[in-house]
Amino acid sequence: MLGGGKIAYVKAIRSEQVHDLYPEAPEMQPGMQLFALHAADGTPILVTDTREAAVANAWNNELEAVSVH
Repeated sequence: MLGGGKIAYVKAIRSEQVHDLYPEAPEMQPGMQLFALHAADGTPILVTDTREAAVANAWNNELEAVSVH
């Protein structure tokens, strides 16, 4: 319940990891650096090519974004 509905986290991922989060995602070129936005409970929200886009999406959904390393 910690952060539920209020906090999301941004995590750097590789394109090879996208299908683990989103099985329906199209094939991607391997080796790309991407950024995943997850709800506080770990539910994946989106994957994008910039950290700034992930943070902006969090703000648009009234979530506070934090980084995970």
